[in-house]
Amino acid sequence: MAATVNKWLVAVTVMMPTLMVIIDTSVVNVSLDHIRGSLSAGIDEATWSITSYLAANAVIVPMTGWLSRFFGRKRYLLFSVTLFTLSSLLCGIAWNIQSLIVFRIFQGLAGGSLQPISQSILLETFPPAQHGMAMAIFGMGIMFGPVIGPLMGGWITDNWSWHWIFYINIPIGIVSTVLSLLFIKDPPYMMRTAVKIDYWGLVFLILWVGCLQMILDRGQREDWFASQFIILLTIITAVSLIFFVITELIVDYPIVELRALKNYSFCLGNVVIFFVLVNLFGSIVLLPIYLQSLMGYTATLSGFVLGPGGIAILVTMPIIGQLITRFNPKYIVGLGIVVTAYSTLMMSRFNMTADFWTVLWPRVIMGMGIGMIFIPLTTLTLSSIRKEEMGNATSIYNLVRNLGGGLGVAFVSTLLSRRSQFHQNRLIEHLTPYDMTYQWSSQQAADAMVQRGMETSIAPSGGLGLIYDQLLKQAYMMSFNDVFYFLSVMIICMLPLIAFMKHIRHEAPKSP
Repeated sequence: MAATVNKWLVAVTVMMPTLMVIIDTSVVNVSLDHIRGSLSAGIDEATWSITSYLAANAVIVPMTGWLSRFFGRKRYLLFSVTLFTLSSLLCGIAWNIQSLIVFRIFQGLAGGSLQPISQSILLETFPPAQHGMAMAIFGMGIMFGPVIGPLMGGWITDNWSWHWIFYINIPIGIVSTVLSLLFIKDPPYMMRTAVKIDYWGLVFLILWVGCLQMILDRGQREDWFASQFIILLTIITAVSLIFFVITELIVDYPIVELRALKNYSFCLGNVVIFFVLVNLFGSIVLLPIYLQSLMGYTATLSGFVLGPGGIAILVTMPIIGQLITRFNPKYIVGLGIVVTAYSTLMMSRFNMTADFWTVLWPRVIMGMGIGMIFIPLTTLTLSSIRKEEMGNATSIYNLVRNLGGGLGVAFVSTLLSRRSQFHQNRLIEHLTPYDMTYQWSSQQAADAMVQRGMETSIAPSGGLGLIYDQLLKQAYMMSFNDVFYFLSVMIICMLPLIAFMKHIRHEAPKSP
């Protein structure tokens, strides 16, 4: 492929649909209220337009390698781009929430395959010595999507209508289809091959991945295992996962070739990327909540805090793509983990008086750390995988990465709530008439309420309400500190795993 088609044309061709899919993962979130109002749907019904997409997306990712072999990779790529474009059109003209959910499922099924296919094509197109640059291109795409998605979705919704967040995919999809027809070629080992369909593996895969995605998405709202619905989904997930693993290890043509995990570098790389994404997505979720609920920031101002971190990732990745050809990628990943852990530790020291720059810099530092991790870690993880197995390996790698992001969001949301309750109970122990500080504070609060015009007879009650409000805020602030600290410790524990990964050196090509 690389001998007949310019590698940069191939990179542009595969990254266009990938970026489109990643943007669509987050663009709907900011338009949800408009969609709900337009289609006369409740909050739970409207959120299914997000959940259905994510679940369908998660199910198809690990199947991508098998589907590429079964249909032929180019044919499957064209089918996925076409289906995504058509389903985007249908989402835009959806007449009720039920039709939107159905079309979002098709959109997720089409889009889930595009990330692993793009990654495997890039790694095959660029010579091994330039895999760092290939992953820089891929990494910039998948990191740019979450940054631009919410901003673009909000602007389009406010200035046009929510329908256009789907319509804008149509011209991009048409161009992607034409470019794929012209520039994507299948190597012999990715041509269509006749293989026996692993029906049981397919069923178990759909069950455990789909149910797990629903658990992660709805667990916090349903209070986790206090909900019979979540318990049932958990049982289905556990049983299906066990049978899926057994099935894939004994059949001749598995949907997902789990034996790839015998490669210890590949296995360790998946573990590390999982926890890196837990840290990244957990932090991205926590920061806006902290800024808007405790610091009084608007959504736009919160975006100004998050945005520079995304820019830092985009700036760092091309530099790292060049550096890993000169230095051992292990050292760069290790440094990236330390930088990311330090940035999260800085966030654990936020308080109620933090100014804009105090909040901004840790996010920028985290962006630099993530930029140092993603490319060399992906290179280390996939460098020992044969080209014939690359499609299956990238499918597993992308599934683990997506699960890490989903679990990170669910984990920090739950831990934040639990730690807030813990600190609230601890702080409230001091609100007793026998505590001198409390007596003094309650009197000061009552006097303040009188000065604001409250009657003297009810001022003490108003003062107590004021104190209790501050207690809740302090408990919430302390819970943010706890969660950020835990994320920092979690990612620094990944350092020893990097030491055991294998670094394979490749000779640089003699000609560009």
